[in-house]
Amino acid sequence: MSFVTSTPAAVAAAAVAHFSGRLSHEADVSDVHADLAAGEPGIVVVDSRGDESWRQGRIKGAVHLPTAQIAERAASIIPRDVTVVTYCWGPGCNGATRAALEFARLGYPVKEMIGGFEYWAREGFPVETDHGVERRPADPLTAPVGGIACDC
Repeated sequence: MSFVTSTPAAVAAAAVAHFSGRLSHEADVSDVHADLAAGEPGIVVVDSRGDESWRQGRIKGAVHLPTAQIAERAASIIPRDVTVVTYCWGPGCNGATRAALEFARLGYPVKEMIGGFEYWAREGFPVETDHGVERRPADPLTAPVGGIACDC
């Protein structure tokens, strides 16, 4: 008996609703990087981690707004007419999910960046610190080593 097919796949309409719903709530690091590199208007990337994590490294241009401060400070620093993209450490952390929930409660359009800071750095995208910008080589388990684009 197949582990995969022992529970049948969803009917097409349910699959469309599920997968389009995920894309409405999530963005991956490659897509966020492409939009930032192209200067696409309409998104603000928010790092929801604490001060020590921020100093360790962050996405260049991200706004530092720890989750516990979102309700109090968001309206004064994040325009209402943008899509907020939240990130935290990585897939093992749900901090970006909690941050996205806070923004949603405030009425902002919001997406969570899946993979978080971990996959941003692992895909070889620039990481800003208090000492400048650095780039790590792309991890061949997360991105093509010949160029920074997942091509998916």
